[in-house]
Amino acid sequence: MKLQQLRYIREIARSDLNISQAAERLFTSQPGISKQLRLLEEELGTPIFTRNGKHLQAITPTGEAIIETADEILTKVDQIERIAAEARDQEQGSLSIATTHTQSRYVLPAILQGFMQRYPGVSLHLHQGSPMQISRMAADGTADFAIATEALEHFENLVMMPCFSWNRAILVPRGHPLLEAESLTLELINQYPLITYVFGFTGRSRLDEAFQQAGLKPNVVVTAADADVIKTYVRAGMGIGIIASMAWEAERDSDLEALDASHLFSNSTTSIGFRQGSYLRRYMFDFIEAFAPHLSRSRVEQAQLCTSNSSREALFSKMEIPGK
Repeated sequence: MKLQQLRYIREIARSDLNISQAAERLFTSQPGISKQLRLLEEELGTPIFTRNGKHLQAITPTGEAIIETADEILTKVDQIERIAAEARDQEQGSLSIATTHTQSRYVLPAILQGFMQRYPGVSLHLHQGSPMQISRMAADGTADFAIATEALEHFENLVMMPCFSWNRAILVPRGHPLLEAESLTLELINQYPLITYVFGFTGRSRLDEAFQQAGLKPNVVVTAADADVIKTYVRAGMGIGIIASMAWEAERDSDLEALDASHLFSNSTTSIGFRQGSYLRRYMFDFIEAFAPHLSRSRVEQAQLCTSNSSREALFSKMEIPGK
């Protein structure tokens, strides 16, 4: 049994049993993976996957247990490699971050610029996706960190820590009637077509909760995964936008007006998560603290010692989370 064979079966599972896709992700050939899979199954004396002709159809119950154990082994191997790398050079390595467009566009640039100046020997990899996709990347070890507002809590094997709270702004063109309103209410803004985030993105659940509690059905006509698209459709006159306040840039968005909506919606909290049991190198601790200054190395290590999301929530419950 070889470590590479374990990597192959893990990647096949992650690639929805598509061997060609697994081969592409591992920078190898499809025939090579197929051969090693066959050799591994012969050595173990049991099938890991069921087949329909030449195509893999499902993971067998035994295969599920084998892949889960293989993942644990490979995680430990990765930890050994990181420990050795730390001993060789504390300022060389790689950092992989999975996050949403809002975080990568409006929050991370200045932080990453400072980080790269401090650690020029660290290669940086940014992955964008839905909150569920990026949470899964951190949970399965594809990314070192996931930064998101939604979905992280669905993965029990993620060490999840609150970074900052934020709220929303109503985006309108200059001269819009809402600019003359004495007070902004949900009933008032719902008289206009609404353009906001796709469900599951950037705190959308808080928006829906507010309308539901007010007995209203939000008049959403366009949804998008990022604020730049929302701004585009507001500029096109298709409605008013509801965006994260951090996505409002006064100079770049000078043709639009942003109205504070923090009294209409409850705050959302952006969190950072990484896989339980991960070995964090010094520059990784430094990145976390740069992104969320209250998350010092000692606090992150405390969070690592917690055995569940609920115990980590208790750890941070009395801590004041900064606003953005």
